[in-house]
Amino acid sequence: MGTAKKVTGLERDTDAIMKHQDNLQFMRGLDDASMKLIVTSPPYNIGKSYEKRSPLDHYVQDQAQVISECVRLLHPNGSICWQVGNHVEKGEVFPLDIILYHIFKNHGMKLRNRIIWHFEHGLHCIKRLSGRHETIMWFTKGNDYTFNLDSIRVPSKYPQKKYYKGPKVGQLSGNPLGKNPGDVWIFPNVKHNHIEKTSHPCQFPVELVERLVLSMTNPGDGVFDPYMGVGSSVVAAVKHGRTGYGCDVVREYVDIARDRVHRLRSGTLQTRPMDKPIYDPGKKNGGH
Repeated sequence: MGTAKKVTGLERDTDAIMKHQDNLQFMRGLDDASMKLIVTSPPYNIGKSYEKRSPLDHYVQDQAQVISECVRLLHPNGSICWQVGNHVEKGEVFPLDIILYHIFKNHGMKLRNRIIWHFEHGLHCIKRLSGRHETIMWFTKGNDYTFNLDSIRVPSKYPQKKYYKGPKVGQLSGNPLGKNPGDVWIFPNVKHNHIEKTSHPCQFPVELVERLVLSMTNPGDGVFDPYMGVGSSVVAAVKHGRTGYGCDVVREYVDIARDRVHRLRSGTLQTRPMDKPIYDPGKKNGGH
């Protein structure tokens, strides 16, 4: 894990530019084609505590620089998963996946899925429908890429369903390991009552990254998050025998990330299990 040097005593626009450059400097110290999975949720340019709101075209330029470095770092059989929501300006919504898509295509990347992450809690809007999902753009460099579907299968709705005619009559019709989870994933976001909650206002749930790590990498592979925050991607990687890398410009978040990895290795870090139900009416706080 890395952090940008702390910059103080400067006008905020200059400070934001220098922090962005520090992140790029960290990435430039990593080897070409060294990461099997690059997974991140960059700032959405909406003025959260960890980001400086800037004109949308400036934000896209900054993203383009980071994406270019990520493509350099990506293994030929690797994947990039860029999880984004919406930029909102004066009530108008700008979907960041649509805005950023062409940057990846200009690097020759191939879109495999737009994974929809749906959650039950989010914005409480009064002039438009409340947002309850974000998008993960899954890109690969080529057609030969790592994808371990069996590692992420979920229970079938009808596990005992059998063929009723033909040469396989009487045999189970579904995969005994379960079904493909599809491209709509339902995981609770990390709110105040979530077991993983830290001081970060927009924290990645570990279970979301686990599904990406298990399906798109093999044990020992490198996983990198260029906007690491409090280290959920690194935790998910280390938890499953991969090597996690990450950087962030906020020292507090890097310290929290390092502590979470230490607690994971000591067996004291609590994370929400991937197979836990979203809502269980028989339990307090449901399945969160």
